[in-house]
Amino acid sequence: MTIRACAVTISSAAILLSAVSACSKPSSPDKPLPPLNPRADSLESGFGTMDRLVEAARKEGALTVVGLPGGWVGYKEIIARFSDKYGIKVTSLAPEASSKQEIDTAARLKGTDRAPDVFDLTLEVAVANAKLFAPYRVQGWADIPGDIKDQRGRWYAAYGGYMSIGYDPRKVPAPTSYGALVKPGTTVALPGDPRQVASAFDAVMAASLGRGLPDAARGVNLFARLKKGGMLGRPDQAAVVVDWDFMNAARAAAGRGESEWRVTIPKNEVFASYYMQAINANAPHPAAARLWEEFLLSDEGQNLFLKAFARPARFEAMEMRGTLDGDAAARLPEASGDPVMLSIPEQDKAKSYVAANWARLVG
Repeated sequence: MTIRACAVTISSAAILLSAVSACSKPSSPDKPLPPLNPRADSLESGFGTMDRLVEAARKEGALTVVGLPGGWVGYKEIIARFSDKYGIKVTSLAPEASSKQEIDTAARLKGTDRAPDVFDLTLEVAVANAKLFAPYRVQGWADIPGDIKDQRGRWYAAYGGYMSIGYDPRKVPAPTSYGALVKPGTTVALPGDPRQVASAFDAVMAASLGRGLPDAARGVNLFARLKKGGMLGRPDQAAVVVDWDFMNAARAAAGRGESEWRVTIPKNEVFASYYMQAINANAPHPAAARLWEEFLLSDEGQNLFLKAFARPARFEAMEMRGTLDGDAAARLPEASGDPVMLSIPEQDKAKSYVAANWARLVG
């Protein structure tokens, strides 16, 4: 199933049940083609057909991405598939860059042909920097839920996930809640510092859920208890890692023999988030950038995310049309309960609390 957001301030049904409309269509054969415009806001207005977009992108011959680790949601395969399919060379800048660092990289390289063409960002960073992005509505625009896309087309979700608990069953029993992690002898890890790493912050917020309501103080206090008990460690040494389900599921899939790993999402403690796509308004390769977004949001691209255990933004629409990879969907970790997504004001409030109290309480 796809991520059904249940933010505290809005209803869950409004967020993702809108993903049922048909994709927009390119110009029909008997309709005059528009003048070629590599910086257009849609396929129809700038190219007319996918063939013309592909031709324009191939003439540019290159695409520059930033902040895309190969082990993150299948990007190694996605980049290779895109490059092979269209004959376009992809240059990857600063693969481990955070969302903010992606924006900083674009600012530093602005005006050069080495600047990134596209971004992959957290919602907060996408909203804050929307003026830097070129509006573009992919063909599958209508399938993307309204609350995870900018109505002007400057940013939109491609994939998301649920926060999860990855664990070694030889060392700990299956955790039934985040609170159950506070158990002597258990070593728990976050995927980084929650003041700097988005997935670590989201892990703290997942642990903060109580009756579906996020409370940053509750999440910080849980990790403070783990730290005080000597149970907070590094991911490479821990028996438990709190991280996105697509990351923990990838670890489990890669495990063999001594590397056994399992994934669980505690019932009624389901924390969700999407990652946003955006095109640099000053992209050196504007047609290739638009082709990249069309590829990521196509059935093929969405199923590649799904193959890597990420939850595609167009999940429901593709499921209805029978284009979703059912085998890959069946391998997703099970979740029970209404997922929670933070609004921007909720994120700001929670991040302020974590920044002010993490060092004092956790260290």
